[in-house]
Amino acid sequence: MLAVLGAILVVGGLVGLFYTAFATLTSMLLFGWLLLVGGFVGLLHAVESRKEGYFWLAVVVAALNIAAGAVVIRHPVESAEALTMFAALLFLTGGVFRLVGSVVVRGPQFGWTLLQGAFGLLLGLLVLFEWPSSSLYVLGTFFSLALLFDGLGLLAIGVGGRRIVHMVSADLPEDDHGRLRK
Repeated sequence: MLAVLGAILVVGGLVGLFYTAFATLTSMLLFGWLLLVGGFVGLLHAVESRKEGYFWLAVVVAALNIAAGAVVIRHPVESAEALTMFAALLFLTGGVFRLVGSVVVRGPQFGWTLLQGAFGLLLGLLVLFEWPSSSLYVLGTFFSLALLFDGLGLLAIGVGGRRIVHMVSADLPEDDHGRLRK
């Protein structure tokens, strides 16, 4: 079953890499619906625990989730632009901190940390220089790559796990009906 799920995720990831704008909008709508449903579940939980001291905090968090979900669902393109800007800024700051940290600390992984920092900085700048048009493909590409690699991992676990079970079960004695003896 893991191999089948992995194959489905690999196909979804490959389709998403060919249709990145569609993958971006799909991921934004999925994110919006998750926020909306999570907000309503949080609101129900807050109502059920209204005698607790955190009731109003739970209501405010639920209301924010519902509002954010509604905004993302109603404006998926603008939401993708905002999240792409956020991702670019994360790449930039992460890259700068890794670059500076690798030069200051000069630890045993100096070269790799320096390379990782330079890559993060470059990726952040590439996304930022093409913003807002980059928002149509950046999130979809990241989402599709995540699906692809998660699918490949599940496929490897499913196929490898099946081989291990066959190798182990070949060494165990069977009864007259082909079942493993205890």
